[in-house]
Amino acid sequence: MKKQNYIPALGYDFLTAYYDLAIKLTMPEKKFRSILIKEIKPKSNEKILEFGFGTAQNLLLVKKECPDVDLLGVDIDPKVKEIAAYKLAKNAINTPLDLYDGETLPYPNNQFDKVYSCLVFHQLDAETKLKCLKEIFRVLKPNGKLIIADWGEAANPIMRFSFGLVQILDGFKTTNDNVRGLMPNFIEKAGFDNIFISQSINTILGTFSYFIARKK
Repeated sequence: MKKQNYIPALGYDFLTAYYDLAIKLTMPEKKFRSILIKEIKPKSNEKILEFGFGTAQNLLLVKKECPDVDLLGVDIDPKVKEIAAYKLAKNAINTPLDLYDGETLPYPNNQFDKVYSCLVFHQLDAETKLKCLKEIFRVLKPNGKLIIADWGEAANPIMRFSFGLVQILDGFKTTNDNVRGLMPNFIEKAGFDNIFISQSINTILGTFSYFIARKK
């Protein structure tokens, strides 16, 4: 199957190698990743998937929090997979990294206790957002938990103005739904319930939110 087009990290393929540095310079990285790990709350008897593992920063933290968790990662970008695989090997962590075509996740139905994603959905257009959420819904177990950490509705005009840089890099078409506060709508349309924003933090690039939901 032909791989669907995707927006690379930072919007352009040649910038992928600088993604980690860009996050360190523009985001309160320790804070936003720490909140994410608290929301995931990995346990040794759980099977957890990261949708869009990027450069493996979150995979490393989840494994540090709970070394025995059954953790997998999936992404569409082979270039970030190389970076992620190098980091995991360097830290002696054996976590499977899968590539997929942007259409169907390579897992059977009802496989995961939790699926989390960080800084991915603002790079997807409306159709792709919904399609990916439906696939996540499919592979989650009944009552499975979804955690999405991404840009949300701007908390104030300053945050809305700041978010302009993200939109220039990643595209207005994909990011408009996030900054307009529509992520919960997409999550609901995919079949999830108990949808809420656990918290939001303001950064120099905009308002960053944590969207939580359950599979019915």
